[in-house]
Amino acid sequence: MEIFMNKELKFGDRKATVPVIQGGMGVGVSLSGLAGAVAKAGGVGIISAAQIGFRDPDFDKDPAAANIRAIHEEIKKARQIAPEGIIGVNIMVATKPYASYVKAAADAGADLIISGAGLPLALPGLVKESGTSIAPIVSSAKSASVICKMWDRKDHRAPDLVIIEGPKAGGHLGFHKDQLLHIDTLDYDTEIKDILTVIKEYEIKYQRPIPVAVAGGIYTRSDMDHALALGADAVQMATRFVTTHECDAHPKYKQAYLNASEADIIIVDSPVGMPGRAVHNRFVDEAALNLHRPARCHKCLEHCDPAHIPYCITDALVRAVQGDIDHGLLFCGTNAARADRIEHVSDIMQEFRL
Repeated sequence: MEIFMNKELKFGDRKATVPVIQGGMGVGVSLSGLAGAVAKAGGVGIISAAQIGFRDPDFDKDPAAANIRAIHEEIKKARQIAPEGIIGVNIMVATKPYASYVKAAADAGADLIISGAGLPLALPGLVKESGTSIAPIVSSAKSASVICKMWDRKDHRAPDLVIIEGPKAGGHLGFHKDQLLHIDTLDYDTEIKDILTVIKEYEIKYQRPIPVAVAGGIYTRSDMDHALALGADAVQMATRFVTTHECDAHPKYKQAYLNASEADIIIVDSPVGMPGRAVHNRFVDEAALNLHRPARCHKCLEHCDPAHIPYCITDALVRAVQGDIDHGLLFCGTNAARADRIEHVSDIMQEFRL
């Protein structure tokens, strides 16, 4: 469609030749292998900082220190894959050592930090001495307005990039469970336009473009074209990249996507009180019966009470990414059931090249 031929994703002094941001997927699904491959192919590769150090021998003893070491290591390895590419890190606000992880990513030379699962109000102050760009994840015009207003007032700064994450995304979601069960009633295209209106106000004030990427339910080129037609500059896509050769997850994790039907994609209750979208499996059923009570705490999320949760989300995600798909939690987007083969990242990126 020629209307999109002049679209390009630029923020700071960086430019992606393909307007695709690879969504951050933890624990261990998007590390240097996937992020480096996406960056090398012209997109924005994103490493998830969520319990990124789970393979470190000292992880159980000191998770935060292991995670900080791993942030540095994974960014370095991604750079070796894509020396000229754009490498970013997704860091959840709900993470306990949030500030330490943000500073570690900036110190390690991350080009971009994407932050959601809460309002990243402190983010500008944590990176102001670095050249790292920052992008909040928002799901409503209200959250976009609050973040931009606070950044403007406190730090005299606007976002370098904004991610609009809709209700069709995977993992933890910024919507009520009832909304997720009735997505068709949300009219989310209108919400996207309202968010773009909020962002435009700060583009005018700061006299520079603030690119916006739409996430959630992006799987094909036509999905991207629809987002661009709404006024977005790019898309963020995660689920499509799981079933790639370069994805850092275990082959059995990828096969679970290939085996999934639409009926297998369900909304689950996270231990931290947020709804999420995942592949239905034995673990989900057993967790509902409280058969996976946590034996230890990995100190990952702020609003997690080990004494009252049905399972440890860190252990559940680690088991899944290591290939124990019957006893682990497999987050996914609405389109996971569309996966029918293992692809190369470069082929996917070619499909999305304008």
